[in-house]
Amino acid sequence: MNLQTILRTARQWFFNTPERALDQAYKAALKIQAIEDEYFGGKKISADTSQYSNSVIAYFEAEINKYIKTINLRLAEFKTSRSVIINSELTGSNPLETSQQQARENSRLSESIDLSDQQSILIEKLNFIDEIINKYDPPKPEKSTAALIPIDQKPDNQITNASPREVVKQNSNLREAAYLESDNNSSRNNQGANSKKITDKTGVLPRSIVGTVKRIQQELDPRAEEKVVKTFRRSQRKTVISIKFILILTIVPILTQQISKTFLVSPIVEHFRSSQESAIFLNYEMEEEALIELKKFEEELHFRSLLGFTPKLSEEEMKEEIKHKANELAEDYHNQGSNAIKNIFADIIALVAFALVIMNSKRDIIILKSFMDDIIYGLSDSAKAFIIILFTDMFVGFHSPHGWEVILEAVSRHLGIPESREFIFLFIATFPVILDSVIKYWIFRYLNRISPSAVATYRTMNE
Repeated sequence: MNLQTILRTARQWFFNTPERALDQAYKAALKIQAIEDEYFGGKKISADTSQYSNSVIAYFEAEINKYIKTINLRLAEFKTSRSVIINSELTGSNPLETSQQQARENSRLSESIDLSDQQSILIEKLNFIDEIINKYDPPKPEKSTAALIPIDQKPDNQITNASPREVVKQNSNLREAAYLESDNNSSRNNQGANSKKITDKTGVLPRSIVGTVKRIQQELDPRAEEKVVKTFRRSQRKTVISIKFILILTIVPILTQQISKTFLVSPIVEHFRSSQESAIFLNYEMEEEALIELKKFEEELHFRSLLGFTPKLSEEEMKEEIKHKANELAEDYHNQGSNAIKNIFADIIALVAFALVIMNSKRDIIILKSFMDDIIYGLSDSAKAFIIILFTDMFVGFHSPHGWEVILEAVSRHLGIPESREFIFLFIATFPVILDSVIKYWIFRYLNRISPSAVATYRTMNE
């Protein structure tokens, strides 16, 4: 490939940049529309246009923001590249560029779609993209209040014009809801205003009185019962989905492990370990245990013979008994080794099944997270403190190393891995410390903000 061909290819790629960028922005807009059509009935993503929880709305919000960033970036690329191309065409070019431009124009004339059709398609794509973006553009503040950090407050019948992030923030927790309710109540008296100054936040009446009046108005609302039933049905549906998903996460890996071990892994392992040349012991610890048991059996025979509980055995009879016991131990530990190998492969298959369930249940995971948040944050302060203390003392407390040691030894026996004391001690010295740091960070970062009284109760009980 000579230099002229390379330059021609690079120039053709550059002149196709506006069309390529616009197509990418158009595809991102189509994905936003697909989410609206599938989950929100063609309406804007909002908590008022659906029955999803706040966590589900937050998930869709993140997806929409990702697509909107892609659209803005590709539109900027479209405008910049198109302006550069127009300027280059107006200022002229060298003979090689002129011939390349003429060849490109001739190739365009040979296409089935003429220039007018291309412009109409381009305009349709731009109109569609603008229609999608305008739904989620935040309202622009007035110039007179720009220096005072305006806060957009609108009544309930205009809340659908807010961005998804504002909708999620308005429904994140009860304390923010009460704050927004008081602000919305004051904003209904001035529906013509689109922003609110910081100096106007403090009203004449305390917020508690305004909140009480607002609550009474909601209770007297003829649609209050319908809203309560709708909320109850949404909570009931979330509970049912969460419980089913928990059962699936528990039952599917266990059944997969048992079925694969019995019908798939066992025949293969038994086939390869049925020969006499296969190793009896998987590791040295099994061999040591077998030797200890054999030695204990021999000492027990001597002891019983000396006490007269059993007839005195000759050396040949003693060797015969010991040989018989050795064969029993060899068969027993051979079966234990085979079982450990079966467990390894069956556990891998079970982990794959668990991962497939997780990958295909993203929506159920979001609902389960919301369900667990409602349970955890809905507990009383003393219950939260009790659960935190119980969990920390069990897994990161003073007596936790013994529990971790038992767990690691059980896992080693299950998989047929030799019990490395160095690894166990290193794990106990590092993992509980990391877990304790994560718990403390969660208490400081999240629980202290959501429920400060629970943190105070925890500190009091912990002292």
